[in-house]
Amino acid sequence: MWDFLQTYGGRLAEGTLVTAAQFALATAVALVAALAAGLGRLSAHWPVRAAATTYVEIFRGTSLLVQLYWIFYVLPLFGISLPKLTAGFLSVGLNVGAYGAEIVRGSILSVQRGQWEAAYALSMSPWKRMRRIILPQAIVLMLPPWGNLLIELLKGTALVALIGVADLMFVAKQINGSTFLSAEAFGTALVIYYLLARVLITPAMRRLERSMARRLGRA
Repeated sequence: MWDFLQTYGGRLAEGTLVTAAQFALATAVALVAALAAGLGRLSAHWPVRAAATTYVEIFRGTSLLVQLYWIFYVLPLFGISLPKLTAGFLSVGLNVGAYGAEIVRGSILSVQRGQWEAAYALSMSPWKRMRRIILPQAIVLMLPPWGNLLIELLKGTALVALIGVADLMFVAKQINGSTFLSAEAFGTALVIYYLLARVLITPAMRRLERSMARRLGRA
């Protein structure tokens, strides 16, 4: 195993950096899409609700793999060509964002009714009411399920190898194809994905949960 890492460790490290970049960019897309769609589904305007619901239902009701192929292979038929790196994180981000939208919507609706009534009593505008009172409390409720969702997002980035993005899984498949060292190649990839999920993402989300709870006096 040590000889394997000495030989291929550099390539696996490069693939890991691409995976990390895909994860970061897909997370940004997912957060924006989830917030927009989650708030959209609560909008008083039916066209906004309809658009948000359509997005959520399509991306939750179809396979991420099919969405990836559509964005990369089908959109060019309509004149929209995206680089494979962009198509990768965009498809993963939009897919996870659809699930995140329901977390956003549910968390906002879970804020205590008294908080809504207090905001109404202060004659705040809907946007100010949401930004100053409701959303900060809803974020605390969102964070635990979002931690799990981000781990799923990380695992979903492995699919971008299917459109040629040189991420960790793509590199592992290349090494396996040329050396037939399946246990070493995919075993190393498995360990790296585990470390990214359990050593980086999970502790970071827990620290964020504690920080937000302290800010709202819920520590």
